[in-house]
Amino acid sequence: FRLHERADEEPHILLECDSSVLDAIQKHLKLYKIRRKVNIAPCLDLSLWAVIPGEQAGDIAGSLSKCADQALIFTPDPRTEIMGWRLITRKGANLSEIIPGSHVGNIEDYHRHRYKQGIPEGVKDLPPGVALPLESNLAFMNGISFTKGCYIGQELTARTHHMGVIRKRLLPVHFPAPLPKDSIPEGAEILTESGKSAGKFRAGEGELGLALLRLANITEPLCLNIAGDKVKLTASTPEWWPKNSSK
Repeated sequence: FRLHERADEEPHILLECDSSVLDAIQKHLKLYKIRRKVNIAPCLDLSLWAVIPGEQAGDIAGSLSKCADQALIFTPDPRTEIMGWRLITRKGANLSEIIPGSHVGNIEDYHRHRYKQGIPEGVKDLPPGVALPLESNLAFMNGISFTKGCYIGQELTARTHHMGVIRKRLLPVHFPAPLPKDSIPEGAEILTESGKSAGKFRAGEGELGLALLRLANITEPLCLNIAGDKVKLTASTPEWWPKNSSK
């Protein structure tokens, strides 16, 4: 998030990241300071909120503008409209004052909403060194630029994108019943009815989750082998994806 408003102001950038890798990201960014006068520090006095529209969302932006002193940042979630807005406040801010009529949920509610829509987030859903940008649908979520120039993996990513041959994608999956917490091993294999590998499970909450699946297998009956038991699951293509994108 860009905090400075004009080009002649001193630049201030706020970077949102997975809290579990906060220290690693700071070390990584400091490697590239290269004698520049850049200060990199965590903002531990801030709180991040996901504002997800309900059936009667009303004019959230209008009501929030009245409490601009409490809201440091309020902006549409850049990934997709279905994810609503990102709100950053000072710690201890009163959400009922900032967004009147809002209901404060918990982190499980947020994850369930993400998984239902097939939205990955953080190192659990997108393991570093394992998750590929196009297979993770980042091109659908404003997560890749094909015009900004070179970056690590840019040539392979751009070529694959323009060829349009992506055989696996991260998809939302649904189980017939909620699974016990942490009952599925990380990267557990998903199989077709004939026992052929169809992909790997990434993460989930209750009866919802994300899995990296071969697109050729997503309409077949699928299952996970958990402690010797076969647990059925179904995959779906999110409605927010661009048309003709499930290729």
